[in-house]
Amino acid sequence: MKQSVTNVIYDYCNERPAVLCQPHIQTALAQNRTEAHYHRTLTLHAFRGNLCLKGRIPKAQMLDILYRSDAEAGLLELGRYPTKRIVNALFPLLYSQDEIIKWRAVTFMGIFMADLAEKDMEAARNVMRRFMWNLNDESGGIGWGSPEAMGEILARHQGLAEEYAVILLSYADEDGNYLELPMLQRGLLWGIARFSEVAPQVVKDSKLQFSHYLKSTDAAVRGHAARILGLVGAKEDRKYLLSLLKDKSAYMTYADGRYMKHFVGEAVEDALLKLEMDTSN
Repeated sequence: MKQSVTNVIYDYCNERPAVLCQPHIQTALAQNRTEAHYHRTLTLHAFRGNLCLKGRIPKAQMLDILYRSDAEAGLLELGRYPTKRIVNALFPLLYSQDEIIKWRAVTFMGIFMADLAEKDMEAARNVMRRFMWNLNDESGGIGWGSPEAMGEILARHQGLAEEYAVILLSYADEDGNYLELPMLQRGLLWGIARFSEVAPQVVKDSKLQFSHYLKSTDAAVRGHAARILGLVGAKEDRKYLLSLLKDKSAYMTYADGRYMKHFVGEAVEDALLKLEMDTSN
């Protein structure tokens, strides 16, 4: 008997996860696991040395680090602090209206959460529960930045992906914890696309339909949905993508460390090219 996503979340919050790792998730992650995907690009432990600063990280310092173009220098500076403290300092910056700050906070959250999970998995689970609570109606908040951060984290750590991919995907499930607000859908689909770069089969095996997002009035939602369809090899949705080839609507997105303008038609072209390459292979 299939268990509802709501019950899965309930079990997670009670520290007795009912779905720690569904078989298709474990298999797909194993198939797509590579050193480049699941090992941090920078070795945080090498940065720490013998110095570990105490106390809270000043917000001004965090903002200064995230504004820099030299991410490695920022990681070096933050690496002197305990990982939990870094993660806590990054949380409020996910809500920043400054897009550069917000997106770099998403990237750094992924890097340091992967580090935290290696040291203290239960502490990392507590952070994931915090993201889930932020997206819960009962929290009284909106959850800005939460699905983006979840996608980045799952793309960087296999263990967390095995446990929480089902949760992230539930927010795109109309029978699950569906997010209706287009502004949240933007972040959700970006997060799912980011995770799809690492484990496309997991997303494909979820049997979720993303083609209906192509009809959204929000250009970013359409663009991110097109990207997902290309990454997961959804050949059956090719006809829906073709209808948007001439869509010149612009939207802003974050990719390869840059916040930049993109066009729906370009995202569709990229998706169709990936589908064609998958077919030829």
